[in-house]
Amino acid sequence: MTDDDRPIGRVLTRREVLSILGVGGLTVLAPARGGAQPAGTPACVARPALTEGPYFVDEKLHRSDIRSDPADGTVRPGAPLRLALRVSRLTRGACAPLPGATVDLWHCDALGVYSDVQDPGGATLGKKFLRGYQTTDGDGLARFTTIYPGPYRGRAVHIHFKIRSAAAGGRVHDFTSQLFFDDALSDQVYAQPPYVGRGEPRLRNARDGIYRSVGAQLVLAVTPAAPGYAATFELAVETG
Repeated sequence: MTDDDRPIGRVLTRREVLSILGVGGLTVLAPARGGAQPAGTPACVARPALTEGPYFVDEKLHRSDIRSDPADGTVRPGAPLRLALRVSRLTRGACAPLPGATVDLWHCDALGVYSDVQDPGGATLGKKFLRGYQTTDGDGLARFTTIYPGPYRGRAVHIHFKIRSAAAGGRVHDFTSQLFFDDALSDQVYAQPPYVGRGEPRLRNARDGIYRSVGAQLVLAVTPAAPGYAATFELAVETG
């Protein structure tokens, strides 16, 4: 794989993003100031949008476990990762879960390969591994079972996600960003099969231009969860 997410133009400031998306787009919000949150409701967490990259394919695969290729059932090898995204919205100055939102997840396999793409490094057209979507439940949760993504040239280790939510007048709000991993954890994971022995240096977070813009706010808090790892990521949106 090549540098799939080379930025075009510049990364907007949060104020610029709000001014562009505040009318019709899905807007990420800062924590609400003042007032207690309802019991059991997560605090609003500001998360910046990042480039989608060229490898998003709207496969319309409604599934929680995205490790397999639905064409033949083969499962991509790698350290298991259970990932939950908790999506909230700001309503009347307080956070509330956002049910019914579509959350897409996609990323490369342990060898740095994306499915269903034509790339100078190879073609995987027709394959649909490590892609899928979930609809957030009443608590705003979308849960996925996947693998720890591998590295490839030009990018730090990352996962892509997209949130789509219905709006008035038949519109669809859209928010896209990326999730990153702690370099020390990646070092540990990549010392094991099937990641070990690739012979290609991995780009660390600090050298990734996309990560440097806002990525520290998008690092997953990953914990061991035998036989692999688990993480929960929280964010809040305003759908206008």
